[in-house]
Amino acid sequence: MEDRYPFKDIESKWQERWAREGFYRVEPGGDRPKYYCLEMFPYPSGALHMGHMRNYAIGDVVARFKRMRGYNVLHPMGWDAFGLPAENAAIKHGIPPAKWTWSNIDRMRSQMKSLGLSYDWDREVASCHPDYYKWTQWLFLQLYKNGLAYKKKAAVNWCPSCATVLANEQVVDGACERCDTPVTKRDLEQWFFKITDYADRLLENLKKLTGWPDKVKIMQENWIGRSEGVEITFTVKETGDKLPVYTTRQDTIFGVTYMVLAPEHPVVEKVIAGSPREAEIRSFIEEVRRQSEIARTSTEAEKRGMFTGAHAINPMNGEEIPIWIANYVLMEYGTGAVMGVPAHDQRDFEFAKKYGLPIRVVIEPPGEHLDGASMESAYADPGVMVNSPGFDGLDSTVGRDRIASLMEERGIGRRKVNYRLRDWLISRQRYWGAPIPIIYCKKCGTVPVPEEDLPVLLPLDVEFEPTGQSPLTKSREFVETTCPVCGGPAERETETMDTFVCSSWYFLRYTCPRCTDAPFKRETVDYWMPVDQYIGGVEHAILHLMYARFFTMVLHDLGLVGVEEPFTNLLTQGMVLKEGAKMSKSKGNVVDPEYILDKYGADTARLFILFASPPERDLEWSDQGIEGSHRFLNRVWRLVRELSDSIRGLNGQALDKAALTKDEKALRRQAHATIKKVTDDIEGRFNFNTAISSIMELVNAMYQFKDRAADEPHGLAVMKEACEIMLLLLAPFAPHITEELWQLIGKTGSIHKEAWPEFDPEAVKVDEVTIVIQVNGKVRDRITVPSEMDDEELREVALKQDKARSFIGARGVREVFVVPRKLVNIVTN
Repeated sequence: MEDRYPFKDIESKWQERWAREGFYRVEPGGDRPKYYCLEMFPYPSGALHMGHMRNYAIGDVVARFKRMRGYNVLHPMGWDAFGLPAENAAIKHGIPPAKWTWSNIDRMRSQMKSLGLSYDWDREVASCHPDYYKWTQWLFLQLYKNGLAYKKKAAVNWCPSCATVLANEQVVDGACERCDTPVTKRDLEQWFFKITDYADRLLENLKKLTGWPDKVKIMQENWIGRSEGVEITFTVKETGDKLPVYTTRQDTIFGVTYMVLAPEHPVVEKVIAGSPREAEIRSFIEEVRRQSEIARTSTEAEKRGMFTGAHAINPMNGEEIPIWIANYVLMEYGTGAVMGVPAHDQRDFEFAKKYGLPIRVVIEPPGEHLDGASMESAYADPGVMVNSPGFDGLDSTVGRDRIASLMEERGIGRRKVNYRLRDWLISRQRYWGAPIPIIYCKKCGTVPVPEEDLPVLLPLDVEFEPTGQSPLTKSREFVETTCPVCGGPAERETETMDTFVCSSWYFLRYTCPRCTDAPFKRETVDYWMPVDQYIGGVEHAILHLMYARFFTMVLHDLGLVGVEEPFTNLLTQGMVLKEGAKMSKSKGNVVDPEYILDKYGADTARLFILFASPPERDLEWSDQGIEGSHRFLNRVWRLVRELSDSIRGLNGQALDKAALTKDEKALRRQAHATIKKVTDDIEGRFNFNTAISSIMELVNAMYQFKDRAADEPHGLAVMKEACEIMLLLLAPFAPHITEELWQLIGKTGSIHKEAWPEFDPEAVKVDEVTIVIQVNGKVRDRITVPSEMDDEELREVALKQDKARSFIGARGVREVFVVPRKLVNIVTN
């Protein structure tokens, strides 16, 4: 008899059989309720890492559990296959992006299948396949036709040496990652999606997402950044230009001592032209423009600025204040102008201290006096207004509203709702992406590609240059086309779409992956959507989830889908760490999944990664932990194989529950208590680690009972039931070994098509309980009594116990407290 679980033979055997029989193929309809379980699809980098393995193992447990609970489960997988790494491979190794990508997909698909994941592979999609990106282009056209896609000038990273646009990721310390040339900013016409039209709805709908982690909803709320304030119109003294400024703190208007503009602000060019410091200021502007947005707005970054020589006029009091430019103000946020109130804003305070600008207090804490000259930090809280003519003594929250009203009356400001959220820039000056389906005609202007002409195919016979410039711009075959309106010569758009566009609707395509006349069928998408459980890393908490929500809302408004929100429940799993750090090649702490699968098998890898930590927390890799999981599965293997002959002989026989001995009842009680625990842990909380721990405890109890099972009148029958329960509960976690052992004990169907075991409340009832007897709060005895004994009987029995009576002695009893089924506390005089 094989003493160790021969995982290599058994896992490959069942994987081949599941694939051959289309075991996890699913169709809509039927009597069973639907359940859509989805893990975020990966970028095909070429190899799975432990983070992938954890993500997919979590999803697979949920999918297998729901199938056994009677659901019609959609559990698909695909590839987020466009992206920059494929172009880098083409430049570095001379491998065409398509060949590199499809080769990686083949390898990663094979790795996934070796994990025993229960995907319906007939629904596989890849965003780089023309059958997919045809519909990405079609969706772009729907947004374009409905005024939600437009083109405008926006700043991009530009490498003068390579003569190409760089993604933010390609800018390292302000220089091009390829040639180390300092990167500049250049304004180019680019395509945007008007996500800001949906800002309020994206924010309001967060309240409906009760199945999402609060931290993710807060991150989205902050990213949308809705605020209510006033847009105040200042005037540039030297030029007369109007300078709108948005603020939520109009109550501090009398405390403004300077104005700060983004270096890119159009007014800057006017006020510095011909000034004595023009060259110096231009040099500063270029330096700032080379910085990334993140570097400029970081709270740790040094706040740097220059005085322009110009002044703005405060419309409330006519005061002239100096206009500065600074690195921390961005043109993309608000109006690109910020009023400096150093007494009441910490960033303004630090800037004013550095450059010696005045600090004027206009709000004080109740009962306190503040002096701008001696303040060590800004006072940003509400308080009492001071140095604010006409408003002194007012509560600042009241003053805020009154000042807003006065500004509107005078025509110098207006109440406004503002958002941090900006329209979604989707243009990429890259090759390996979905081409934007737009044609430019000198006669007809901007013309959308007719839907019947989709897809606009990426040419595959292109040459990549070391500069990284997109080869689409030099492909005459691609660029030169005919205008679909006038028939004259025209040119195609050479930009491609942000890969986030592709991943903003893939979950809809899974419902109809081979549909040829639409991206999906309405009746089918409405059957499966929304996704019941979405699983992925918290790094996607903002952009991907926001864009997917936006797309779904747009498609709902266009009558293409019936849901507004794509994901009912969201689980963001933690990272896999080793030696306290995220795994990375540079740190030399990577654990190769293929090595683990080869040494221990898929079931062990899955079991460890689910047992080591709750899914939402980071997981610390442990070689001892993987060994422990492997030992446990071998214990299960030996136990069931040893019992298999005896158990098979009992198939078809009913268990006489009424005639069980005390030990038989105890094992049955633990088996059914384990059903309840594992069910609650998976269904309600995703506490896979405690669920697996309960199964391990059941296996321990079975080992303890095993040797005497033959001597008990119903021992083998109880062991048979416990064995079946244990295998069924373990099946979602370790699908191969349980499938094999299920057959071994005489079952003919697949364990994964069995119903989840039902918890029997009668089985967990305890006939007897142990009661602690205390005298004056100290434990003096323990007794075993029938579990149904009432409080009065329990009181009498406790008082008759010799040990208790010896401690009571002659003092007598003053009071007796009974905690049912647990303890009796006797209090003496």
